[in-house]
Amino acid sequence: MENLALFILLALLAEILGTVGGFGSSLFFVPIASYFLDFHSVLGITALFHVSSNISKIAFFRKGFDKKLLISIGIPAVIFVITGAFISRFINPKTLETALAIFLIGTSLVFLFFKNLSIKPTTTNSILGGTFSGLIAGLLGTGGAIRGMTLAAYNLKMEVFIATSAIIDLAIDSSRSIVYSYNGYVHKHDIYLIPILLLVSIAGTFIGKKILDRISETQFKSIVLILILITGIVTLSKVLFN
Repeated sequence: MENLALFILLALLAEILGTVGGFGSSLFFVPIASYFLDFHSVLGITALFHVSSNISKIAFFRKGFDKKLLISIGIPAVIFVITGAFISRFINPKTLETALAIFLIGTSLVFLFFKNLSIKPTTTNSILGGTFSGLIAGLLGTGGAIRGMTLAAYNLKMEVFIATSAIIDLAIDSSRSIVYSYNGYVHKHDIYLIPILLLVSIAGTFIGKKILDRISETQFKSIVLILILITGIVTLSKVLFN
């Protein structure tokens, strides 16, 4: 890959922002990686990258997790990420990339303008949140914002929030990795990126944790949302004018 050093640097930045913002690194990594790889390859690499990323988060934030939420959000998320991953092979990559850009722009604007937006902490909403986040993750490579919004309804401690989200995400990414491999999204010539991204995920999670120890999570999340908005606009421009 040309510009490998730039790719690694941007992947590290995505992991740091994803850890601190609570949305998951894929919200940044997918549009970033699409500048270097075709979109189907991005889906395959992102799923594998996220497996190591979530293992890192579980290791760094292992003080507890919510078992009930693992079931009510995690099970429907896994079922529908498999569904979305299978469907993705029948949709034009450019359509998927356009949908990703619109999703990034829409998500950031909703969270920026409706800061008090919340979901009621009910089992039904947990199942719906898991279903939607799984489906979007399977189709577009990222559904962390929806899952994060669902988990936020339960006012979990930061360590419990991140650990619970990471365990659910690990199940999601492990499932879709299998489907993406079946779809042919994981290519032999891209496998060399996996150990590199493993180190990136560990370093990014560590740096993100250190940042969370020093600054306000709420303030930084606003910065992250603005960056997501910019990323979405740039991604949409790339699709429209490329």
